[in-house]
Amino acid sequence: MDKYIYFAAQLPMLVFDKEPVTGIDAFLGEGQKWLSDSDYDLLSNVSINETESGKADPAALREYKLYEFVLRTELMQYRQSLKARQEHKPQLFSPMVLKEGNPLDVEKKLLLLRWNILGELEFGHYSDIEFFIIYYLKLQILQRLQQFDKEQGKDKFLTYTELAYEQD
Repeated sequence: MDKYIYFAAQLPMLVFDKEPVTGIDAFLGEGQKWLSDSDYDLLSNVSINETESGKADPAALREYKLYEFVLRTELMQYRQSLKARQEHKPQLFSPMVLKEGNPLDVEKKLLLLRWNILGELEFGHYSDIEFFIIYYLKLQILQRLQQFDKEQGKDKFLTYTELAYEQD
């Protein structure tokens, strides 16, 4: 367990929407050195997109996966209600999260919701496998944020818009 404390102590703090000092590959590389084989296998298979819990998942990971499942379900129900011109009030977020801003702003707000739940789950975990899982999930969120490119997004939008007009 001393190895886990040392590993946790050397990790830099993560801040939402700021490029992390440590990347995913470096984090996993260090994790392989310090974690037990079974904990490393568990950690390396964690994904922010996963919603199904496994038997071996620690409590914090199960709670995150449940949150992700409920969030996706609420988003689906909200979008379906818009199509049907009905009202649906999500419980995990305000409808304003989806109404205000462009699609990139909305995506960032949804990632911030995930970041915040991870912050809540972090309490009481300072150098155990759950701490490293939460840290890894946060790194994945930061990586996703870093992938957003305004110019590239604008180019894709214009391309899809042109294709839509050509099909009409």
